[in-house]
Amino acid sequence: MHTLYVIADWKASYDDPISLEEGEEVQLTEKTENWGGHVWVWAKNQAGREGWIPDSLFKRVGTKVYATNAYSAQELTCRRGEEVRGIDETHGWVLCKSTDGSVGWVPAEHLGKTPEA
Repeated sequence: MHTLYVIADWKASYDDPISLEEGEEVQLTEKTENWGGHVWVWAKNQAGREGWIPDSLFKRVGTKVYATNAYSAQELTCRRGEEVRGIDETHGWVLCKSTDGSVGWVPAEHLGKTPEA
């Protein structure tokens, strides 16, 4: 993990985001979005929650689609000047842990390596 600083406020978009377990069957729609040069796909998990997932998160086996890794689309609401720890990164987003222990995704463009980035 590495220390990052929030350089622009970010507010979580969804109250109840999609989450997947590794190997869980996923339903995909035809809805896709290109965000920062990365492809996101609208998906539905077995519990009925829907949301965007990275296009690298699933594999097709015949007519079925499965999650290749566990994933939560939980975003982290944060304010400029906060210090966070970067845990993982994909598709232009960084999975961060705040000083209060909250974990969630923040757009990489909202983070910097110095407090004044």
